[in-house]
Amino acid sequence: ASTTVALALGDALAVTLLEVKGFRREDFAALHPGGALGRKLLLRVADVMLMHDLPTLTPDRPMRECVVLLAEKRGTVAVVDRNGALAGVVTSGDLTRLMERTDTFLDMPVGNVMTKTPKTTTAEELAGAAVSLMERHGIMALPVLDGGRKVVGIVHLHDLMKAGAV
Repeated sequence: ASTTVALALGDALAVTLLEVKGFRREDFAALHPGGALGRKLLLRVADVMLMHDLPTLTPDRPMRECVVLLAEKRGTVAVVDRNGALAGVVTSGDLTRLMERTDTFLDMPVGNVMTKTPKTTTAEELAGAAVSLMERHGIMALPVLDGGRKVVGIVHLHDLMKAGAV
């Protein structure tokens, strides 16, 4: 019993000292960046997102092109307007549901199939927050937007998990 009391008192003193000194989780993360807590507090979407050769199409392009991109680029295509701003997304799930409804979808415009209000993230967002958003909504990838809704990347759940965001 005395050892348990000594441990509890030591923990209480340590926590009190941390609070008095204003030591935050972010301070801990900076001192221990390789640990699980440090990684979760320091890893940003920008550290993991894909930025080059992004799978994007304009809404007027045929689904035929989208099917190819979905197969080549891990199941998510960002649909963008002429300025590069996000108009929607098409996922492998969207394609599967479309194929269940009709056989004549290859010439259909991507804009008719896309999800017009997709979940998104920013490059500055904590990677853990992106994982949480994906888990809550059952999605595998998020478009990464800048302040003007322009697509600057795509982040995949698998890459976030591999980087230790979870």
